[in-house]
Amino acid sequence: MALQYLGSQSIVNHIMPRPSQRHCAQRLHEGDCPMTAGETGSSAHRRFDGADGAPLESTNAPRPRGWRMSALPASAAIELDAPATADAGQAWHEAPDPRRWVALATVLTALFMALLDVSIVSVAIPAIRTNLAANDADIQFVIAGYGLAYAVTLITGGRLGDIFGRKRLLMLGMGGFVLASALCGLAQNPLMLDLSRVLQGGMAALMYPQVLSIVQVTFPPHERARVFGFLGAVIGIATIAGPLVGGLIIRDDLTGGSWRWIFLVNLPIGIVALAAASRVVTESRAPNATRLDLVGAGIATAGLVLLVYPLVEGQVAGWPLWTFVCMAISPFVLLLFVLYERSLPTSAFPLVQLSLFGISSFRIGLLISLTLLAGIPAFFFTFSLMVQVGLGFSALNAGLTTVPWSLGTAFASIMSTRLAPRFGKWTITVGASMMVVGIAAIMLTLHAAGTGLTGWDLIPSFLVTGLGMGTVVAPLLNIVLAGVPPRHAGSASGVLTTVQQLGGAMGVAVVGVVFFGLLTGGAAPAASAVTPALRVQLTQAHLSPGAVNGAVATFTRCFEAQASSSNPQQTAPGCPSTAGTTSNPANSAFSGAASSALAKDFVSALEVLLFFNIGFWGLTALLSLALPRARAQGTVGGSTAH
Repeated sequence: MALQYLGSQSIVNHIMPRPSQRHCAQRLHEGDCPMTAGETGSSAHRRFDGADGAPLESTNAPRPRGWRMSALPASAAIELDAPATADAGQAWHEAPDPRRWVALATVLTALFMALLDVSIVSVAIPAIRTNLAANDADIQFVIAGYGLAYAVTLITGGRLGDIFGRKRLLMLGMGGFVLASALCGLAQNPLMLDLSRVLQGGMAALMYPQVLSIVQVTFPPHERARVFGFLGAVIGIATIAGPLVGGLIIRDDLTGGSWRWIFLVNLPIGIVALAAASRVVTESRAPNATRLDLVGAGIATAGLVLLVYPLVEGQVAGWPLWTFVCMAISPFVLLLFVLYERSLPTSAFPLVQLSLFGISSFRIGLLISLTLLAGIPAFFFTFSLMVQVGLGFSALNAGLTTVPWSLGTAFASIMSTRLAPRFGKWTITVGASMMVVGIAAIMLTLHAAGTGLTGWDLIPSFLVTGLGMGTVVAPLLNIVLAGVPPRHAGSASGVLTTVQQLGGAMGVAVVGVVFFGLLTGGAAPAASAVTPALRVQLTQAHLSPGAVNGAVATFTRCFEAQASSSNPQQTAPGCPSTAGTTSNPANSAFSGAASSALAKDFVSALEVLLFFNIGFWGLTALLSLALPRARAQGTVGGSTAH
């Protein structure tokens, strides 16, 4: 979920007026542009869609002193050689709000809080299991419940911001997230914790899509590339902070209640951010949006539940028949949703504006997000299992291992603001290619170090992969989503973040099946590799040859059974446990052989599995070539394209 971070995106772009409106738009602030009857200065304070002339954005807050409308200088633009929704080269913009950087810090704080909670919870699972006496199903839903509620609510949450106001929905999401965090921290039983996590995921889905829509009405176009860089840096830092903070909180109290602070830490962060947002964030909403498309929301939610729930539950449940039935039904329900949205009259305000898919940069951008996110959570899922279960790293040490990746992401996100305006889509191509090179380097490192792998060994390859990720993430919105009208920002944001969540869920599901299959298939070779040393140790423990042969056979059988179970850390049924009995030489030999074999099995499985990441991110690089051609004009840090 490290890269659930990409779900916090609400589309931000200014769209130009039609040619017939351009001259008027350029001179409106001078007072010599004719207005229709009833138009006033306040009605002129609206941006117009290039396709139909409808107002795109209205701002309820008073206009800061010095606001005016003018044409965007061509020197600040990135031009896309593709059909645009409006005239390229110009855009409406206002004199910057002097509080805009405080507002940015506020919304990024909210984003950081939500991203932190994604990655911090997984390290607390053992402590939660012990303290609340939770079973496997309860523990699985602590993570799955959040992900499910988040994924199925994103589209609706994005559109609600368009209708009722992005600031209002941001604050509602922040307040609800803080409340849900308090309930999680105070949970007295597994059911209360699971329900609180569902509420937390739903509130995050209300909060995430509003972030960049607020950026839209706060920052002039030429500053947005820099803002996207800060966004990428926050993603990288949150990725570091989650496992590290979680590991620090629980490392000395695995059976007590210290895990509760993993949730309660959100309270001071959220309260401060909420208070700041009420003062410095400007309200905005899409005009002509009067009500939510309830029927569409219901159909979309049903279709997404049928698709996402089996993906997040299937691995733990053993992929029973119902998971495949639900996933088989989901495309038909989603098709029904599309048909319903198409049937709505043009005057309606649908949940998803289907015309967005006619914008090539948006359409290709969804595919890029899908392939990018299919690889990132899947990698961290399998890598965390390898280092913690296979190699015996603590949660804190596992988190420290990923620091170079996260620092690379943060650094490249900021630096990419200088590259994207000059090189356009090639920034994404190069970044994805760097990720492929980094993963290949990780494979070589695993092959060379084997079970003796340390975090130091991975620093160069993780740093390269993180630099590539930051080079992709930060400019993605600024280049790919240039043609999305602001009045459909929430709709586009919901679609984008939902696709990203689906990519992550499908990636983890597919890679998880393959990974555990590789563990099962590699158990026998791994056991065979350690049995010679085991025989020597058992002989030195004065066991007879017959007893040695029987012990080795039992070890091989039990190790294969344990490796094929859903929890390799548990002793397989019918097999002896050596926990706490290493003082016996024979048991000590068994324990050492099992640890060595498990490490070999996990390292070998991950080494093969990384070919999936090469495929995912290689496809990301290829898809970026299909983006409309971009060329830089003028100053670094240019604006979105039109």
